[in-house]
Amino acid sequence: MAEKSVIADEFSSSVSCGLMLSKRIYYGKGASPTPALMSRSLSSTESCYLPTAVMAYAVVSEPSVVDNPDVPSYQPYVHGRCEPPALIPLHMHEVSMEVDCWMDTAFVTASGAWRVHCIMAGRRCDCRVAVPMGEQGSILGVEVDISETEKSSYNSKWVTLADSKDMEKVAKSGDGFFLTPHIYTFRIPQVEGGSYVSIKVCWSQKLPYKDGQFCLTVPFSFPTYVIPVGKKIPKREKIQLNVNSGSGTELMIQCSSHPLKELSREVRKLSFVYEAEVPAWSTSDLDFAYTVTSSDLFGGVLLQSPALRDFDEREMFCLYLFPGNKQIRRVFRREVVFVVDISQSMQGLPIENVKNALLASLSKLNPQDSFNIITFNSESNLFSPTMVLATHGSILKATQWLSSNILTTDGGTNIMQPLKQAMKLLSDTSESIPLVFLITDGSVEDEREICNVVKGCLTSGGSVSPRIFTFGIGLYCNHYFLQMLAQIGRGHYDCTYNADNIELRMERLFTTASSVVLADITMNIPENLDSLELFPSRIPDLSFGSPLIMSGRYKGDFPDTIKVKGRLADMSTFIMDLKVQNAKDMSFDRILTRRQIDILTCHAWLSESKELEDKVAKISLQTSFPSEYTCLILLQTDSEKKVPEPMLLQEIFNKISLLKKGDSKTQKLVSLGCLGVGFGNLTATAKNIPPGANEPKSPEGAEILVNAATNCCSLVLDRCCCMCCIQTLSYMNNQCYIVLTQLCTALACCECINCCYELCECF
Repeated sequence: MAEKSVIADEFSSSVSCGLMLSKRIYYGKGASPTPALMSRSLSSTESCYLPTAVMAYAVVSEPSVVDNPDVPSYQPYVHGRCEPPALIPLHMHEVSMEVDCWMDTAFVTASGAWRVHCIMAGRRCDCRVAVPMGEQGSILGVEVDISETEKSSYNSKWVTLADSKDMEKVAKSGDGFFLTPHIYTFRIPQVEGGSYVSIKVCWSQKLPYKDGQFCLTVPFSFPTYVIPVGKKIPKREKIQLNVNSGSGTELMIQCSSHPLKELSREVRKLSFVYEAEVPAWSTSDLDFAYTVTSSDLFGGVLLQSPALRDFDEREMFCLYLFPGNKQIRRVFRREVVFVVDISQSMQGLPIENVKNALLASLSKLNPQDSFNIITFNSESNLFSPTMVLATHGSILKATQWLSSNILTTDGGTNIMQPLKQAMKLLSDTSESIPLVFLITDGSVEDEREICNVVKGCLTSGGSVSPRIFTFGIGLYCNHYFLQMLAQIGRGHYDCTYNADNIELRMERLFTTASSVVLADITMNIPENLDSLELFPSRIPDLSFGSPLIMSGRYKGDFPDTIKVKGRLADMSTFIMDLKVQNAKDMSFDRILTRRQIDILTCHAWLSESKELEDKVAKISLQTSFPSEYTCLILLQTDSEKKVPEPMLLQEIFNKISLLKKGDSKTQKLVSLGCLGVGFGNLTATAKNIPPGANEPKSPEGAEILVNAATNCCSLVLDRCCCMCCIQTLSYMNNQCYIVLTQLCTALACCECINCCYELCECF
């Protein structure tokens, strides 16, 4: 797996070129931009140019348009085009962020204002917005207001994939995409130089749970080159943070990166604010951690009625269980089988990091625990024919065995066989928690069959069914297959798209898997309920690594208490009455939708049900959460009129019809595409393509051209009218001759090459 995607490399390179190109801008006497990073060369680490907070960029294809819109600098004219376009970071004039933490999910609304300070007055350019998000980030909505000669605005809308086919005909492709798995970027077309662009972006992200703490991290670190030039330009930043745990216990703050002032405090709710006039923008992410305090296991049930426009009229409920203090409860003895993909696409950094994470997990086992390892490609290989106690000697042997067995040139991927072997190894378990830990980066054709086979093994197994935990690496594996497998096995699923994060994410998932405190959980179904639907349908175990949060829909009257029963590590039965309360201060539509969409999508994939696909699409349209069956568009209104709320799909299609007829004066469409991860890639798996390795790379001519355009060495090229040459006011040295010659040679235009060589030969 590539450590950094080709697209991210190109983005960083374009920003680096943009920063050099911005040296042409004259800010007036005595004014100059912040020198930090402005002199950085292209040989520097380009990953530094990836955004670490919401940022906006001017997309510059023609260097000649780069100038101060207020104070023209009359720089030497530049003939040429940047391919790919250079990206000049826009100066930011204000920024604020509101974060609502509800249970295990954070909802972030980031707002800011940027000025197109680098494009001359009367000229236009596209602007690209980049949105870095936290763990499992999902874009929910976008609003854009542009203050220029004629005001314009954009509002985002979700539409079904089937309905979006017509939109693709009138909207430019590539307007929105993921730069990295955690950075989404989209285009705003043709913004006038000197305009102010106000942007509001909403997204949700997971609140990781570690050592009994919910940990919030939101990207909020801005580079110095977005600071506006000028001594009297005010810079105010604001953060508002609201926490609602949903539980009836006290919240305790553990850490905060910014000086938050407490506004209010209740038993389960906290509110903070930070607001200040600053000399420079924030250079650190927002980090915040808190605990839901309790000495022992506790939980509850929350009820809420559906929203007025909810197509599902059933009532909603949320059941939560927290593990309490580690010192009170004992965890189960563990029997774990690691099933590791060692096919050719895993070779290199991915397999090394998987090995390190696996060995770290083995070191956390107790001597009375047992383990085994199965590696697989087209064939499978067992460390031992039976389960092995986790002694120091056996772990040392496993380390040596792994080192000699993970290197392979076999490109096959057969998941069925090793899974069957793992289930057989754990078939006689009685007084422990049997765990199957599957790690893969690929898709296989028999995934639905695998799910059905595993279902059969679990129903016909021993007294304790194996728990299945799945871990996906990259975009080529079918993440919905892995999620479905984990749901069937009452386990958990996690993934990473970056080889550098494999160890951290794998060890966290293993901590959840190996610290079970309550197993085989069931809840009594009230007899007076007409219907009940659980998400997921099989209740996972409760562990110290993660609280248990489930949701559902029902018809009928919910009782005042719900009885929950499970099995403790000493094999005794645990029974708890959970109090049922109405939740009036939080929105279930926002908290529970992400997991509901994921679960229903898994079932839609497994059953190949068009009805379930349509249901997921309806939920996505209703709640503005992304899904595999919907896509995001931006509707632009040229005037002070904004897009009416709500807008029906038929109204959107009417706008499309106008666009097809050529009437684009009032409204335009920008397609941001589907934001789902897809259902794997069988072709890439069969060819053993490492994730990210087959992405097309843009031409590198922009680096050469912009270097030449911003270099002091130049020449008056009056005899040349082609677009690849640079007209300036000085002289040409040997280095410039080489650069220009190489550039002309690389281009495919014969007339351009002849023109440039004719000029070069003069020197």
